[in-house]
Amino acid sequence: WEREPETGFDPVRVTLATCSGGVLKCAGTRPNVRVNTEQQETTLQINGFSRADSGEYSVTVTDRTGANTSAHCIVREYEAVHHVSVSINVSHSLLVCSEAWGTDPIFSWLYEGGAITQTVGRVSADGTTLSVSLSPICGHFTCVVRNKLGDSSATYTAAPCKSEGRGMTVAVVCPVLLLLLLLCGGVLAFLLWRRRKHNNRGERLHEHVDDTI
Repeated sequence: WEREPETGFDPVRVTLATCSGGVLKCAGTRPNVRVNTEQQETTLQINGFSRADSGEYSVTVTDRTGANTSAHCIVREYEAVHHVSVSINVSHSLLVCSEAWGTDPIFSWLYEGGAITQTVGRVSADGTTLSVSLSPICGHFTCVVRNKLGDSSATYTAAPCKSEGRGMTVAVVCPVLLLLLLLCGGVLAFLLWRRRKHNNRGERLHEHVDDTI
């Protein structure tokens, strides 16, 4: 059994254990490494796994003729999701979600706290990109990234959306104002008519008195 780092300019391959057929105990085993060997399989167990134990593990089997057969596996420490961010590509109406690190991240999107509908946009197969259908782009778009250890999120805030209810409010207010104006106009016309009638009556009384004299 061997291990070497995934990255690095000069990765060092470390031998964890060397087992011979028919021997129960493997040579070179480290304190936190345990190897079980059977006729058709071998098992490597690492106790107290840490980030330093991450890397590419390989097992090599040598048959009686000296031919080697190897298998490889990359093992990483399971990390929580951190540092989620959302960026925008204005020319293509795209929102892109990314995270600094995290094991097996799962991406999802929310718009104004709710699920993404076809009216809002379309999410890519891997969940990292949201193609926005709204024109112009407005409101709050949230990317949530989660794995077994929890979740983290980031929100892109665009300009406020124009409320559809505003037009309805204006449409309702306008008839009310018109009705009030008509009512005020009617009251004013009535007052003017009454005043004019009163003035005409006074003039007729004045003429009648003059004729009597």
